Amino acid sequence: MAIDLITRRDWNARRPAGAYTPINSTRGVKVHYTGGVVPASIVQDHAVCVRLVQGFQKHHMDGNGWMDFAYSLAACPHRKVFEGRGPHKLTAANGAGLNSQHYSVLALVGSSGFTRPNNGVMHGIRDAIDYLRQHGRAGGEIRGHRDGFSTTCPGQPLYDWIKDGAPRPGGEPAGNSGGQSKPTKPAGKPGAWPGRYLAYKPDALMRGQDVADWQRMLKRKGYTVEVDGVFGKMTRAATIVLQRATGEVPDGIVGPNTWRICS
Repeated sequence: MAIDLITRRDWNARRPAGAYTPINSTRGVKVHYTGGVVPASIVQDHAVCVRLVQGFQKHHMDGNGWMDFAYSLAACPHRKVFEGRGPHKLTAANGAGLNSQHYSVLALVGSSGFTRPNNGVMHGIRDAIDYLRQHGRAGGEIRGHRDGFSTTCPGQPLYDWIKDGAPRPGGEPAGNSGGQSKPTKPAGKPGAWPGRYLAYKPDALMRGQDVADWQRMLKRKGYTVEVDGVFGKMTRAATIVLQRATGEVPDGIVGPNTWRICS
């Protein structure tokens, strides 16, 4: 599965104030959380995620005097991954003497408000780890920030998940890097996301084979929809119910993440 990566340009990151320290590889990845208050509304509003990441970069650069956002990547509740320092660059998040050993992935989970990672966060962390393994030569270790540094980070719920092997929601093996262990799809089942966002537009209803494919996917999951190739109110309603049940933003819009969780 392709990572849903929000590039630095996309989240309007500031330019780093200095040069990154290059690294060749790491033992693996350490998972962090934001701590503090993360509003529960983050699950419904992706704009909160963007503001949090921008705020962390501002604090790291203007408050701490660091040259950039400290983390390699950041995962949000909508299964999106923010580009931070990225692969092959030294993180600044793990602690003195520890940064060269692991990359860092920040989960947008707090110590109050939104405190328990939903499916989107857990998948996002796993997507980030797979990305760092593929593009940054990250090793197999998955650790919490508290492993080797005196801190409560990444919070107990996340740390319990890490100690359990950081499994993907739904029982997908922790080492799965993109559905490789899944059984072959039945004949006639739609494949990859069609490349355009599907949504209900009352003034000009979306139509086409990809809409019909989406309706078939919903129908296979047990949702009541008519496979007519028209993205109407019933299709939108079924999409929202699916998104709520799987921890996605219930906006009724079929992007790559929503398509993937139904495939």
